Amino acid sequence: MGRRRTKKVGMTQGLGPRYGAMVRKRYTKVVTEMRKPHKCPQCGTASVRRKSVGIWNCRKCGYTFAGGAYTPTTKLGIVAKRTAKGTSAAEATAEA
Repeated sequence: MGRRRTKKVGMTQGLGPRYGAMVRKRYTKVVTEMRKPHKCPQCGTASVRRKSVGIWNCRKCGYTFAGGAYTPTTKLGIVAKRTAKGTSAAEATAEA
């Protein structure tokens, strides 16, 4: 039988055995989601990177916008955008 190897840890290698398995898994999930390229709302390319907490910047067109701490869009932001779009459409029909 072959020798058993240790488990690969990926992003959490600096943490070692500390903080518990679930916290390390959650940390890995958040960091991988944050570091992957996101779609720019302005130009549509997948070149948005996080500048600081909640500040996102497109490297192609230079568009800077506020978003979530770990993702450019949050669930609450999507709901708010949908409601704002609905109210503006309702106002436009009321004026006409």
